[in-house]
Amino acid sequence: MIQLEEIAEFLNRFFDVDRFPQEERGGVYLPSSRPVKRLGLALEPWTQLPEWAKARNFDALFLHRPWKLEEGQLASDVGVISYHLAFDERLTISFNPRLAEVLGMSCLEVLGEKDGRAIGMIGEIPTSLFASLCRCVHQIFGGNEQVHAENCTEVTRIAVVGAMTDALVREAAHRGANLYITGQLRQPAVQAMQETNMAVIAVGHRRSEVWGLRSLVGILRERWSELDIIIYNTH
Repeated sequence: MIQLEEIAEFLNRFFDVDRFPQEERGGVYLPSSRPVKRLGLALEPWTQLPEWAKARNFDALFLHRPWKLEEGQLASDVGVISYHLAFDERLTISFNPRLAEVLGMSCLEVLGEKDGRAIGMIGEIPTSLFASLCRCVHQIFGGNEQVHAENCTEVTRIAVVGAMTDALVREAAHRGANLYITGQLRQPAVQAMQETNMAVIAVGHRRSEVWGLRSLVGILRERWSELDIIIYNTH
């Protein structure tokens, strides 16, 4: 039988939560001794969460942002685990080796840090037409919010960063990147984009979180073959 604490211990190691302040480490949000055979994954609570959980007969839930979960929304023996910052920094637009593999990136290096932790990566890819790579990113994340590529036809090196500042764009360009993938395009970085001819794809923060949830399904199934996992359709 799989216990909630066992799943949390595994994810604590996977997310390397000791790197974070105590209040940001995540883990068990609502404890439960109920064995976990069926686990539901969602970004956050919503109005129909109780109906979804009951209809799917979940033993426990993973919630990325659990704070709006109201008392009594779930059956008393349904446990909840939650990881916020650690999830964002490991499984979204960040230093994310799983995403790098999907993008075909190699020779990964850190690009950007916050509190001593990497918030982005830069790496080589096989020379690709920008249009083809843009389609690839669209397929990976199910869409994008903004695309800027005034003078970019081929891409050989990509930066994937969970922030967008003037300094980060210039550093990416200085280190040979000609495409910057991020969550949100930030106005203070526009001048750096123009002056460095940096192409940018902003996929949207929520899309990157959904990708992270889908990736988490695979991670948990690799560890527990018998665990039944269902992700809430957020689209």
